Amino acid sequence: MKRLALALLLPLLLFCTAVFAHAQSADDSAIRAALDAQTAAWNRADIPAFMQTYENSPDTTFIGATLRKGYGPILERYKANYTTKEQMGVLTFDHLDIRLLPSSCGASEFAVVTGTFHLERSAKGEAKKDDGIFSLVWRKGPTGWKILLDHTS
Repeated sequence: MKRLALALLLPLLLFCTAVFAHAQSADDSAIRAALDAQTAAWNRADIPAFMQTYENSPDTTFIGATLRKGYGPILERYKANYTTKEQMGVLTFDHLDIRLLPSSCGASEFAVVTGTFHLERSAKGEAKKDDGIFSLVWRKGPTGWKILLDHTS
């Protein structure tokens, strides 16, 4: 009887493990694709498209030299600090680490992403830093993965 139960349970366990691994791979790929889209938008000086990666919520938070709360204030910060294509330059991300945070049911609903950024640019406006580090908290919602919290320094 135990052997029969084990024989029935083992394939189910292997199947669930494979499904979970595939879901994690898909979530990781979706976040990387969102970061690629964000970089492409920045590099063509399209701040509104760059912001599409952020959750459009009054609770979305950006922490840098100051704290900004809300999608609108974060968007306005970017527009005020980067007024020309030359000030925006070319953005690259490096050393990306994506940690999916599974819930009690095993599905990933949140993720923490850390990495570095570099701006290659010919002019500077209000924003003076060309290099730094960041940590992002992402949430998977009905419109996909979106940034809830951005801490960039």
